[in-house]
Amino acid sequence: MTYDKNPFPAGDADRHALWEMLVRRDIDAFIGQDWSMVEDDFVASSFFGMHAHFLSNADAWRLQFPRLDIYRDEWLRQAKETATTKFAEPLREALFRVTNMRDIDVDGDRAVLHKKFDGSVAKADGSVDRLKWQTLYFCTKVGGSWKIAGFVGYMPHPLGG
Repeated sequence: MTYDKNPFPAGDADRHALWEMLVRRDIDAFIGQDWSMVEDDFVASSFFGMHAHFLSNADAWRLQFPRLDIYRDEWLRQAKETATTKFAEPLREALFRVTNMRDIDVDGDRAVLHKKFDGSVAKADGSVDRLKWQTLYFCTKVGGSWKIAGFVGYMPHPLGG
């Protein structure tokens, strides 16, 4: 099975492009610790991100990323930490395997994307990294290209479960 196959055909241009941005490009940039690959994917002037802290109670969710630079720094920190981990399987393939972003609601120049992580990545020491969370991304079309305006991330998957 090819884990990095875009589930949306090129004829479904919006969903195809959104999946490419938030799955393929995000995974490749993260593994490469290369923020420059994704920095233009954001509406930098108004971006914000909520951190759910893996809790079902929305009252506990916090505006942890009020600006893009704060999110960038955390993204790079996580990418660096991941790069120092020794895995027992190819990381890129594993990340595609545990990532699901098939629910994408598009209405004109706005979109809400449901990105879920559900699975494990084997580590060289015999342990596993368990990925079991989800993120809602809010995107908008700017100059004909999709951009990330904000997100609510690190929510438990399933929510309330």
